[in-house]
Amino acid sequence: MLAELSPSAAGPASQPGEPPPLFVVINAGSGEHDALHTQSVLAEVFEGAGRRTEFVRVADPQDLPQACEGAARRAREQGGVLVVAGGDGTINAAAAAALRHRCAMAVIPQGTFNYLAREHGIPLQARAAAQALLAARMQPVQVGLVNGRVFLVNASLGLYPQLLQDREAFKSRLGRHRWVAMLAALGTVFRWRRQLALDVELDGARASVTTTTLFVGNNRLQVEQVGLDEGVAQRTGRGRLAGVVTRPIGPWALLALAVRGALGRLGETDQVHDFSFHELQVSVRGARRVKVATDGEVQWLAAPLRFAAAPEPLRLMLPAPQDRVPRE
Repeated sequence: MLAELSPSAAGPASQPGEPPPLFVVINAGSGEHDALHTQSVLAEVFEGAGRRTEFVRVADPQDLPQACEGAARRAREQGGVLVVAGGDGTINAAAAAALRHRCAMAVIPQGTFNYLAREHGIPLQARAAAQALLAARMQPVQVGLVNGRVFLVNASLGLYPQLLQDREAFKSRLGRHRWVAMLAALGTVFRWRRQLALDVELDGARASVTTTTLFVGNNRLQVEQVGLDEGVAQRTGRGRLAGVVTRPIGPWALLALAVRGALGRLGETDQVHDFSFHELQVSVRGARRVKVATDGEVQWLAAPLRFAAAPEPLRLMLPAPQDRVPRE
């Protein structure tokens, strides 16, 4: 159920010199944060600073797109900011709405990895992120697209989307614990036998590839941390995306690659090919639809898949230099 916690009717547009109003969507199911507590903290900071604020708390994930659409529309009409408190999937839904309505967006990170926030120096604590937003300025940030679907951090097909689905199935039975996620990942890796036969067109050049998984990155911090080629990392988010394919390998080799990625040494092995691109088109032989993960959310998309940077950037509110935290 979607709960409006303050008036939803369109109010007056912000006046010259008046700080823009904030339309805050809170995902009650993100991470381990209590939504009511988060709302209380944000209200104290925003309203204490005299900012007009509306809250929408979302309990059912199916209501999230509708909530983001409504908040983005009001932000556009009133010259305000769509503020989203949640993890990567929640932020993804808000970004899609912000792009459609061409409104500014701000992030209160509430997820596990928070790559978007960490890349741009947004504090990871709700109070600090809210305080930083008061003096934030809008800056353009690149968005990735696959068949028109938004991704801010990464998109993938093959092993990784299956791993995400299996992890959620395990968590629904055993609880949302880190050890459950690790157990699910091990089970998926050792059960996975499929190799994808891909026909790809990379910036106009065609090739055929057999791989366990295809990963496309839009977040430079994540690309750097797993240890991809420095040139690939430096171009990510600057008009280009990062691509990674693995050679056909077995479960033990996949586990070894996961360890290398955790240690920031993924690019050192010849079992991985990484590359930078403007546009990538992918067909999976024998498949009309393909299971794709975007920012941790899994869906089926019609083939062929087209990966590219969005023509318009996200208008993201980023902290002033003195309020930014170090990238890590």
